[in-house]
Amino acid sequence: MKRLVALTAAAFLSLPLAPAIATPAGTPGAPGAGDPYFPGQGNGGYDAARYDLTLDYDPSSGRLSGLARISARATQALSRFNLDLVDTLTVRSVTVDGRRATHAQSGSELVVTPARTLRRGRDFSITVRYDGLPAHVIDPDGSMDGWIKTGDGVFNANEPQGAMTWYPGNHHMTDKAAYRFTVTVPRDRVAVANGDLVAKVSKGGRTTYVWNSREPMASYLATVSIGRFDLTDRRIGGYRVTTAVDPTVQAPGFPERHPPVLDFFTGLFGPYPFSSTGGIVDNAPEVGYALETQTRPIYPRAPSESLLAHELAHQWFGNSVTPTLWRDIWLNEGFATYSEWLWADKLGTQTVQAAFDEAYARPAEDEFWQSPPADPGGPENLFHAPVYDRGAMTLHALRLEVGDDAFFAILRAWAGRHKYGNADTAAFVALSERVSGEQLDTLFDAWLFKPGKPAM
Repeated sequence: MKRLVALTAAAFLSLPLAPAIATPAGTPGAPGAGDPYFPGQGNGGYDAARYDLTLDYDPSSGRLSGLARISARATQALSRFNLDLVDTLTVRSVTVDGRRATHAQSGSELVVTPARTLRRGRDFSITVRYDGLPAHVIDPDGSMDGWIKTGDGVFNANEPQGAMTWYPGNHHMTDKAAYRFTVTVPRDRVAVANGDLVAKVSKGGRTTYVWNSREPMASYLATVSIGRFDLTDRRIGGYRVTTAVDPTVQAPGFPERHPPVLDFFTGLFGPYPFSSTGGIVDNAPEVGYALETQTRPIYPRAPSESLLAHELAHQWFGNSVTPTLWRDIWLNEGFATYSEWLWADKLGTQTVQAAFDEAYARPAEDEFWQSPPADPGGPENLFHAPVYDRGAMTLHALRLEVGDDAFFAILRAWAGRHKYGNADTAAFVALSERVSGEQLDTLFDAWLFKPGKPAM
């Protein structure tokens, strides 16, 4: 340690005066990530790196108590920043780097002002204590999203905007992070989340489950689903398969159904990108959809072969490689639908060409042809048929144009080069042209960008 040496008055007076080092004033982070479909979703000024969520849930009262610890990095000199969290949950305290920060809630925004400006490039931590009665939101297409209560717990599916209903964060798909979930529930319930089950401890009539998801994940793919589940966790065919099935649902052999599909897709798309796989089967017919929650898709009933294939294909297309904007959702759904067709062809139930022909048989005046997959026209159309079927048809048209070798090389390159990242339609078009060596503007314009039935 250096020791300060006392200076005489004369010596002190002879020293030049050094300018004081001022803390930069900083500017507020943007209250949204700039997505045209969901302008208020996500936030600017920082990148989240990790969420450590400690949750305690009582299904009888519906009350949730939460402690969110977020590790992040400032991308600008940051005087204040936002987290996405609905104000039906009450924030009790916020600290930044252990120092109390002021906060205000309004709608779906939690505005945090740290005690000191955060310098650009600085790593910092946020701790938020909150509680309340979480509830789902209704999406622009009329579906339920977020913390969806069931008769025995929660069906937690967050695409596109439900994550803000149960924990604070930077909830746009471009800010991926690692997660750890520590969830306490009554002993007769099971809490299932993403990643690997690393601990389970029962005490005093309650059980705590700890799940670790180390690969980056967009927040809409997170889940903490709760219910009376039969939980299994074992290695099958080289995969760690973790499943939770509502005992009132008939889903025989559910864990064993995963490895054959994953083996097939691994041969086509490259290595499975996560440390575990599996799924959650709940008895929630009121939900009406399944979701590809990362490593562990969630289903409101036992899935068919096509639905299982669809959600497992999303682990490559949508989960590992995630779009940059919501309007690029065809990169998720078109690819997963085409994967369904590939799996059906493998099983011998329908060829890919027959699936394409069936979809193409829609008459030219059908509304189906008026919504280009690369921009569905608004958030209310994100999950409409053209995004899925016309998106898949685009891939088949590409395959017919460039041939099987180039086509599957494109899919493997897409999954490999953008692993754990984000990419958009322009990047896929450019990659397709680079790998195939062909100029493909005409094909993609007709199938992705223009309304109307493309000629064959």
